[in-house]
Amino acid sequence: MAAKAAQPATGSSERWVALLRGVNVGGITVKSAELTAMMTGLGFTEVKTVLASGNVLFTAEGTTPGAAADARRLKTSIERALADTFGYEAWIILTSQGALRAVVDAYPWAETAELQPYVMFGSEQHPLDALNTFAASLHDQPDRVQPGDGVLYWEVPKGMSVDTAFAKESAKKTYKATTTTRNLRTLRKLL
Repeated sequence: MAAKAAQPATGSSERWVALLRGVNVGGITVKSAELTAMMTGLGFTEVKTVLASGNVLFTAEGTTPGAAADARRLKTSIERALADTFGYEAWIILTSQGALRAVVDAYPWAETAELQPYVMFGSEQHPLDALNTFAASLHDQPDRVQPGDGVLYWEVPKGMSVDTAFAKESAKKTYKATTTTRNLRTLRKLL
């Protein structure tokens, strides 16, 4: 899990955050009520979906949000349940609210009305490094890309989120299983 995770204080109410990759696009439909039922069926509590783009907050008894061993076990369990329940090859990024807060707080640019602020999460560091290298090789592109702690920060003019060279590169099948992107506003809702 490339996204770094802060350890919660004892007695913390910090929760896990699952970011599902590629749902409610391309014929893969995951309804919030069905996703909540699936997560509850896995034994998770305080399950809450945020927006219809595959964002889930939850608590898992006996785990510590951000603990690497817990994250690996939960990630595997959730991906298997998504595949069984919704019939697609599922990938998620699993992190904690604390780690997510650190990512949001570190967003490197001032927000403006003309630009879309994104954060690209990776379950492995290598794809993020490759995308960062690709972005650095571009000239005269409207995007800005900057590496963060287990993420890439990406800013692009509104209306161009699928049209720029970086957008097209990051959408390639090569990155499908290891990356997912969220708007900064969505991430704030998860906090």
